[in-house]
Amino acid sequence: MVAYHDDEWGVPSRDDVHLFEMLTLEGAQAGLSWNTILNKRVGYREAFKEFDAPQVARFGKRDVDRLMRNRQIVRNRLKIESAIANARVIVSLDTGLAGYLWSFVGGTPIVNRFRSIGELPAESEQSRAMSKALRARGFRFVGPTICYAFMQATGMVDDHAAGCFRRTGAI
Repeated sequence: MVAYHDDEWGVPSRDDVHLFEMLTLEGAQAGLSWNTILNKRVGYREAFKEFDAPQVARFGKRDVDRLMRNRQIVRNRLKIESAIANARVIVSLDTGLAGYLWSFVGGTPIVNRFRSIGELPAESEQSRAMSKALRARGFRFVGPTICYAFMQATGMVDDHAAGCFRRTGAI
């Protein structure tokens, strides 16, 4: 968990593959601990073809059945089907995934100045707008809380606490 925080969490990402991965993992995390998902990350990468959206978009019923037997991922049919549905939407985007998602923060990370982790909100105006727009396009497992966690993880929102070396302006 420490390595994930120190090396990845909150670092701005504009890579479509990484963003698809994080959107999938954040959706899979719903109701579970983030540590559980991190422990299954390698399995997710293998199961979802390194998060190549065009390949995942072609998954069908047999693939869903195969994934339901895969102990290396969370075996929840709705979550598996959501990753496939999300891949199908991603391949239909004109702007690419990064261009579309970063538009919800105006293309620049939002830097919050919370003093402690206890002050962090579960969602924001931007995550609510993102959630609503994603759902309208057909994305699944993208509620406002999932979207906020995704925005934090991918650096769209910088919620590093005061004193954290990763906080914008701290380095």
